[in-house]
Amino acid sequence: MANHPSAWKRVRQNEKRAERNRANISRVRTFLKKFEEAVRLGKVEAVKSAFQQAQAEVHKGVRKGVLRANTASRKVARLHRRVKALEASS
Repeated sequence: MANHPSAWKRVRQNEKRAERNRANISRVRTFLKKFEEAVRLGKVEAVKSAFQQAQAEVHKGVRKGVLRANTASRKVARLHRRVKALEASS
């Protein structure tokens, strides 16, 4: 346990930051799940809309520091590939 005021403060800051990071990660995952659901239903317009929202949230995750830039780029590229495949099959 922390024994100095500065260490107590650091513990409080770490707890706040961890909670904020969990919320941001959860938000990104939620939008990815919405995209997956739209793909499962197979409606092209819904998939495009969900893709735009998911892409924005993934990039916001990079800005917030919960995802690395290369990871976000890879995720978005895979989502986009699925959108293109669905468009081609329609």
